[in-house]
Amino acid sequence: MQPVIMDNMGVHRTVIRLSHEISERTEGLHDVVLVGVKRGGEVVAKRIQAYFAKAEGRDLPCAGIDIGMTRDDLVSEFFVPDATPNVFGFDITGKTVILCDDVLHTGRSAVAAIEALFRLGRPRKIQLLVLVDRGGREVPVRADYVGKNVPTSRNEYIDVQLKELGAAEDKLSIRKKEEAC
Repeated sequence: MQPVIMDNMGVHRTVIRLSHEISERTEGLHDVVLVGVKRGGEVVAKRIQAYFAKAEGRDLPCAGIDIGMTRDDLVSEFFVPDATPNVFGFDITGKTVILCDDVLHTGRSAVAAIEALFRLGRPRKIQLLVLVDRGGREVPVRADYVGKNVPTSRNEYIDVQLKELGAAEDKLSIRKKEEAC
């Protein structure tokens, strides 16, 4: 049995709380854009966008970012990851970018996403938002907005299940690596 760290309602409440924190820390959402690391982070960003649209009547620009070509773990020049061009439909130059992801662990995905963002423009500020921070950093990265801190060992990971990605309901749980599918 996998320990559930966030159920459907927990994820919902966490997104709302994180949205409030964004509003408080960004001077009324002035020049704020949301960018989610594909796939889970993009879902988080879209949910935050939907919250602001419904609760505050604010339509924040929102997009997903593919970090496949900026990862530092590409094993050879002959391996080309599945990647799509990052085209947002809005400019990030001079904006506060809220970079959303589902889980923060080593920090390498966050670094890759920041690198990809700088290829698209020059934001005024980048703030990192994650549903779960599981510790285990390998690079000096910290999140500005954290839904929940869940320290895990190297043989565990956070299993993120979101409705938008095909799950029956939202759920985050801890899974041992040998249980991985």
